[in-house]
Amino acid sequence: MATAEWIAVDWGTSNLRAWVFGPGNALIAQKSSDKGMGTLAPTGFEPALLELVAPYLGGGPVPVPVICCGMVGARQGWQEAVYVTVPCAPPGVAQATKVIANDPRIAPLILPGMKQTAPTDVMRGEETQIAGFIAENPGFDGIVCLPGTHTKWAQISAGEVKSFATFMTGELFALLSGQSVLRHSVQSDDWDAAAFADAVSDTLDQPQTLSARLFGLRAETLVNDMSAAMARSRLSGILIGLELAGARPYWLGQRIALLGDPKLCSLYQTALDQQGAKAELVAGDAMTLAGLNAAYVGWKETTR
Repeated sequence: MATAEWIAVDWGTSNLRAWVFGPGNALIAQKSSDKGMGTLAPTGFEPALLELVAPYLGGGPVPVPVICCGMVGARQGWQEAVYVTVPCAPPGVAQATKVIANDPRIAPLILPGMKQTAPTDVMRGEETQIAGFIAENPGFDGIVCLPGTHTKWAQISAGEVKSFATFMTGELFALLSGQSVLRHSVQSDDWDAAAFADAVSDTLDQPQTLSARLFGLRAETLVNDMSAAMARSRLSGILIGLELAGARPYWLGQRIALLGDPKLCSLYQTALDQQGAKAELVAGDAMTLAGLNAAYVGWKETTR
């Protein structure tokens, strides 16, 4: 079995993903588990990592660098990696937190998140995707949007994050569709593109009517037998439309890149296209790995 030269780790709240690289930066293994930060005590991180990568660790005198991003560096994680403050370039190994591992075969480094003091905001994990995007697109000047549970809008210029804003759109959708009265109306895997588009437009025009529009979904189901597919699509459109109303200073008249899950990003692309704002789609996983690789390149330069 090939021996690792370095290991890239994306450690979220729910999942752990590791990529093992050998000589010539060749990918020799990709591993994952459900042992995310939310399930582990600080002492559980190293064993969870070793479960995945131990077979690829040699016994040489030099430990294998393990470059980590995500919630592993949160206050409740393996070891806290203190935020860096924007405006600045996405953090690399120079700002990383070194973890003293019990196993001498690994040398873990945790990349920090980013914070903003006015208005107050934080990100942890997305900064590595942004670093990967900048590495792949060094001349980019515009907006990077990372749709997800907590969607980020980041202004990028001259290789730096100048400012960013977070919207809890994904979490609101999960709460409303799973725990509110709307759960009785939106349980469907089907999709109504026209209903989504209309809801985005209507909410952008009148975002102050959000609460009324939300209850209207339940009322339409009861009174007019609106389908669950239409209700679910409208709910998504209402919430994304509300987000676009709040994020207008970021996307209006800007070059926009959408990083993340292709299906979710395509919804944002559709909503933005309605407003005459063109956005390009970029695979989020690829950018995470590109960001971790950029950090590894920095690590190699510091150890020469």
